[in-house]
Amino acid sequence: MIKAVVLDVGETVIDETRIWSRWADRLGVPRFVLMGVLGGMAALDQSFSEGFELVRPGFDVEAEIAAWERDEPDSLRNHFDADDLYPDVREALGGLREAGYQVILAGNQPVRAFDALVAMELPVDSVHTSDGWGVSKPAPGFFAKVAAVAGREPGEILYVGDRLDNDVRPAAAAGMRTALLRRGPWGYLHAARPEAREAADVIADDLHALLPALRRLA
Repeated sequence: MIKAVVLDVGETVIDETRIWSRWADRLGVPRFVLMGVLGGMAALDQSFSEGFELVRPGFDVEAEIAAWERDEPDSLRNHFDADDLYPDVREALGGLREAGYQVILAGNQPVRAFDALVAMELPVDSVHTSDGWGVSKPAPGFFAKVAAVAGREPGEILYVGDRLDNDVRPAAAAGMRTALLRRGPWGYLHAARPEAREAADVIADDLHALLPALRRLA
């Protein structure tokens, strides 16, 4: 029986539109261009950093992040705040907790994201980031950490994310149940793949769909 729901962060609870728009402005390219390139990277199973390389050959992501922080120390830059939450997040997560499920956020995020998420006072039991753990998805160690902080057997956990490669497949390999969210470029593209229905226990259009899905899985 599933007792805990653990959710990814980017394009699961956080809408990254403003982040990528600011990146486009920083790179000096039209926002549509960067969004289109990122969509292409998602379709080709390539990383966003490879998209940056297409737009700006030789681009050093980490050096640019550091320079951006020096230039705009008080701006959000490549970060997020409560205005970036998807509109279903608070109500859907609250509903899961009211139904008796443990709710946890755990994704590939920097330490600053932990502070931002905690400040939102979301209806969750705990928040965790890859930087805080020192291990990132899709590494098995990340999902071992998920089970440890939940205090559950892997089979008692539903891991929710927007990607087959980073979320669904490695979580399933760790023994967890999985939900693929049709949200964000990767989510829509991955959910349309023939293998998605075999890989994921649930394919959801939004977070409100999780509670009915959990009742079906029980």
